[in-house]
Amino acid sequence: MDERYDVVVIGGGAAGLSGALTLARARRSVLVVDAGEPRNAPAGHVHGYLGREGTPPAELLATGRDEVTGYGGTVRPGRVTGLGREDDGFRVDLADGGPVRARRLLLATGLVDELPDLPGVAERWGSTVVHCPYCHGWEVRDRAVGIVSTGSMGVHAATLWRQWTDDVVLFVHTGAEPTAAELQRLAARGVRVVRARVQGLEGGADVRLADGELVARDAVVVTTRMVGTAELVTGLGATPAPMEVNGAVVGSYLPADPTGRTDVPGVWVAGNAGDLSAQVVVAAAQGLRAGAMINADLIEEDTARAVAARRSAA
Repeated sequence: MDERYDVVVIGGGAAGLSGALTLARARRSVLVVDAGEPRNAPAGHVHGYLGREGTPPAELLATGRDEVTGYGGTVRPGRVTGLGREDDGFRVDLADGGPVRARRLLLATGLVDELPDLPGVAERWGSTVVHCPYCHGWEVRDRAVGIVSTGSMGVHAATLWRQWTDDVVLFVHTGAEPTAAELQRLAARGVRVVRARVQGLEGGADVRLADGELVARDAVVVTTRMVGTAELVTGLGATPAPMEVNGAVVGSYLPADPTGRTDVPGVWVAGNAGDLSAQVVVAAAQGLRAGAMINADLIEEDTARAVAARRSAA
């Protein structure tokens, strides 16, 4: 196999498909390699996406794939197993065959949420166990919400979720003990603080404490460690960076400039691989911008080659 593309997009989520759509409309040959593991697969609907509010994630991606292929792009299920630098670009090794060649790469592999190691959390993830109020806050408005603190973000999360409901309980599981000033803030907002280790979740989202007490909740908020899946490009010289919030490392991402251009020549990033906080609409916008910038970069290269050919022919 000796397939050659202007751009190979690694990842078929909102960021990758948006970048591919932009490139295909720019008449670039583009291949999207999609491992089929979107971060929001457990969620029932996409929220905060103007014009797409409430769309099931799978439906949004299916529409995106149709749009990309409608403009001549190629979307292929599969997994990239390795990347290598070549004189005219990159070699992209595929698990189901490969390799293929690309002049440029767009990394849109998203991130992985590392969940707290508590019984009952994983099987409820994306339904009654959530992390983002802008994704799920409206759906649990005026309901009983528990915040399971496993780090330094518990107080922040409790005051944030208080905007959607007045029934918030902060469980100081393994998180930092709130300071006197923080306790005053929580009390002023009517947030109850429970200082007890959490044994696990039961029922819908009820919290079982180590002493046997069961605290009824409709939803539980946890803090995940968000790890951008950028390991593929480390062999090309990329270095993921830690992301800190309130002095705590909450994940890692691939740094890039505002256009998505990384420090590795020829490699761009869009979506959660480079921005841990990007929601679907933001990831799609980043994909569009990266696609446009990649096209501009290719135009410069095409023009330089044309000038060189013209001079050699003179």
